[in-house]
Amino acid sequence: MSAAAEKAMAYDNKGILGTLGREGLLQIILVANTALMLFPVVIMIFSGFKSNMEIFNQPFAIPDFTNLTNYVKVWTQTNFARYLFNSVFVTGLSIGLILVLGTMAAYAIARYEFFGSNIILLFFLAGLTLPLKLAIIPLFILFRDMGILNTYWALIAVYVAMGLPSTVFIMTSFIRTLPRELEDAARMDGASELRIMVSVLLPLCRPALVISAIHNLVPIWNDFFFPLVFIQNDALKTLPQGLTSFMGEYTTDWGVMFAGLTLAAAPITIVYIILSKQFINGMTSGALK
Repeated sequence: MSAAAEKAMAYDNKGILGTLGREGLLQIILVANTALMLFPVVIMIFSGFKSNMEIFNQPFAIPDFTNLTNYVKVWTQTNFARYLFNSVFVTGLSIGLILVLGTMAAYAIARYEFFGSNIILLFFLAGLTLPLKLAIIPLFILFRDMGILNTYWALIAVYVAMGLPSTVFIMTSFIRTLPRELEDAARMDGASELRIMVSVLLPLCRPALVISAIHNLVPIWNDFFFPLVFIQNDALKTLPQGLTSFMGEYTTDWGVMFAGLTLAAAPITIVYIILSKQFINGMTSGALK
């Protein structure tokens, strides 16, 4: 083998080793980041199976997973089931209205050319820069005058207003990438505009709908601020607000608290796992197009 060939082979080996080294370092960083992110979650789950004494004396020890005392207390001695129902109802209805209204608005903006369409889109986008918390006092007065204060509808109205800007933006951008020939073919077959949107576009927009749903699902489910302001009736409290009642004035049963937090985080985690494939497809569909 000539000296030039040996030099080229050595260079190739060095390049391969360098690439493997960079990939190995990247894998180590990702694993370390994953462990760092999951550590608080694991401690929360472990603490749900421990007593107060075990939590303070052995916070990192593996608990007895057959000890369900804290979970039994959560379901039988607190209003956790009611708080869970309130969160599911408010979050589900809010997400449903956000997707329906946001998709209809996005379809009109993306597919119909009319005067002021861009202004309307900018109006929705402005909602991404203006947090509703700045208008909490006018909203409180408005809901009081409307008679919906201390009801589900006060929360639903706020959450829908919060979720529409991002949903309209996501759906409008996605619909504009879809070919118009599909709609033209449906119109030639005599389909109405509503039928075109429901039967032709919505199946294609499933990844974007999942992205919009997950994007709004997490902040609505975890919101503490608006229920604290608009809800005073204990029977109407959502999980983030209701879990604060587990903390006593002088003592707190931390095992019950962590059990409640674990149960509160479980539904949103399960939903994300189920929709993760659609979420990833939606995130990469724009690049593939």
